[in-house]
Formats: sequence, C-alpha cells, structure tokens
Amino acid sequence: MAADRPMNEPSPWNLPNAITVVRILFAPAVLWLLLADASQGGAARWWATVLFIVAMASDGIDGHLARAWGQITDFGKLADPIADKGMTGLALIGLSLLGEIWWWVTALILLREVGITVYRFVALRHHLVLPAGRAGKIKTVVQSVAIACALAPLVLQLHWFAVTTWVLIGLALVLTVYSGAAYVVDGVREHRARTLTEGSHS
Repeated sequence: MAADRPMNEPSPWNLPNAITVVRILFAPAVLWLLLADASQGGAARWWATVLFIVAMASDGIDGHLARAWGQITDFGKLADPIADKGMTGLALIGLSLLGEIWWWVTALILLREVGITVYRFVALRHHLVLPAGRAGKIKTVVQSVAIACALAPLVLQLHWFAVTTWVLIGLALVLTVYSGAAYVVDGVREHRARTLTEGSHS
C-alpha cells in the first residue's frame, strides 16, 4: 500500500520509469518489424530502424530525469539495463535470424552485456558501485550506431554503406570485449582496495 511506503522512497509511477517501459516495449516491436520485412528493405524495416534510434536516443534521458527530480527507484535501477540490453539484443538476434550478422558476433556481444549486467548487480549487493568507464561509454555509442546502420534498409542497397556498417560492427565488437575486460579489472581493483582499507582500520 502507498501508505506503507517510506516517505523518502519515491513512487515507481513516474515519467522516468514510463520512458524506460516504453523502451522495453519498443524492443519486441523492432524484432517483429525486422522479421516481417524479411530483408526486403521496405517500410517495416524503416520503422524498425526509427524505433531503434528513438529508443537508444532516449537512453540516459530517463536516468537524467530520475536524478534531477529525485525519482530514482528500485524498479528503474532494474528496468533500465533490461531496456538497453533488450533493445540491442533483440535487434542483433533479428539480424542474425535473417542471416545479415554472423551468430558468433551476436553471441559474443550478448554474452558480454549479460555478463557485465550480472556482475554489476552482484557488486551492488556487496555495496560496491562500479560506474561505467570511458571505454564502456564509447562502446555503447559505437554499438548503437553500428546496429542502427545494420538495421537501416540502405545496408541492403548500397555497397559502401554495407562496408561502413561492417567496419562499425567490427569496432563495436573490439570495444565490447575490451570494455568488458576493463570493467572487471576495475572492479577487482576496487574490491582489493576496499578490503585493504577495511583491514587497516580493523
């Protein structure tokens, strides 16, 4: 009941969470439109591209509003990474189902994204906050641009656009692996530093 909620805990019914939910709903819509088009490069493919771009462009807006308005909730913390990974994951799976992106590329990216998300939650349970590093932020931008290009019908029509898209996918793949490894290394270092600090104070 609302009356039982602590005064300092904001309601999950707010605009930032609504934006996150819309992003989550966009993900299966992108997959459906992509598969419905079946690599024909028609209107459905264009709509899938537009929805993906809108969803990824809104990434960060919900978090910014939640912090600015004091509306950070447990639901938002859980739903935000689900929205991000769901959108990129389903888009990649759809492209692989159509045979436009190799399955091993999709599998490697998804393995990294899911693995780091789980690692972040485990670290959070131990009161260890691990913010995304510079490499991770660059990876997110390059990955989003690469997938958007791969979704765009132009990749099926223009050779130079297809080549550019594959270069971006390759760069995104390298950054995905590198940033994931760097994140884990930073986490281990932070944990060791905290352990040493706590030990010196005991």
